[in-house]
Amino acid sequence: MSVYLNGRFLPLAEATIPVLDRGFVFGDGVYELVPVYSRKPFRLDEHLRRLQGSLDGIRLANPHDMAGWRERILQLIALQDFPDQSLYIQVTRGVAPRDHAFPKGVAPTVFMFAQPLVTATPAQKAAGVCAVTAVDNRWLRCNIKAISLLPNILLRQQAIDAECAETVMLRDGFLTEGAASNIFVVKHGVLMAPPPSNLMLTGITYDVVLELAAAHGIPHQVRAISEAEVRDADELWMTSSTKEIMAIVKLDGVPVGAGVPGPLAQRMEALYQTFKLQVMRA
Repeated sequence: MSVYLNGRFLPLAEATIPVLDRGFVFGDGVYELVPVYSRKPFRLDEHLRRLQGSLDGIRLANPHDMAGWRERILQLIALQDFPDQSLYIQVTRGVAPRDHAFPKGVAPTVFMFAQPLVTATPAQKAAGVCAVTAVDNRWLRCNIKAISLLPNILLRQQAIDAECAETVMLRDGFLTEGAASNIFVVKHGVLMAPPPSNLMLTGITYDVVLELAAAHGIPHQVRAISEAEVRDADELWMTSSTKEIMAIVKLDGVPVGAGVPGPLAQRMEALYQTFKLQVMRA
């Protein structure tokens, strides 16, 4: 597997960074994840704009312009043996003596690698998954895609310990997101999503789902969703570039709706797969 590190394409086994890199010492950096279909990065400009927002959020200058990122990303994609990829981008504040203050005159560390994009199987989607709930105890800048993901890891592990797929997070009585996904609620045929804010990271799949709902006349609302609405939902979904549209059929051991993927989840899944064929792989 070839990776990119600070201007060089090289084998993964040869890619190394100094131990005083601030990403390693402090988690001082941001990342982005770009799905690649048939060697075509999906909505690359949107991903790079989100990366820019994360860099702005931690006051780190972007090491490349859009054209520079695009050139390097397309080169990395071409070097892989697999056409569908999950391409990871990470930028840290660079290597410096350990001190909380920003170092001066230090070049950022830029690292990228790609691995095969593995999505859920039709059988998994037909069965749905279970999830648990937890208090969202992360910091207040969740819209920054920061590499310091320990809170998400601990929250996601609660689901794994319960043999479930995801942890649905609630803050002050309202839905935020999943530990590694966005969460949608369906009630009486209306699709609902929490609004973008500093308390959540809206995914590209989140955007696609809302676009498909608008394009196909599916009633939908973007608004604050209470815990009571989550627990009383007819349908509950988790969405991400790897899970795509995945129905949550049991929450905290209680069936969601009929306890099987609902009709709107099935319709959105069909619309999403058509969109993949016609747009993502076009």
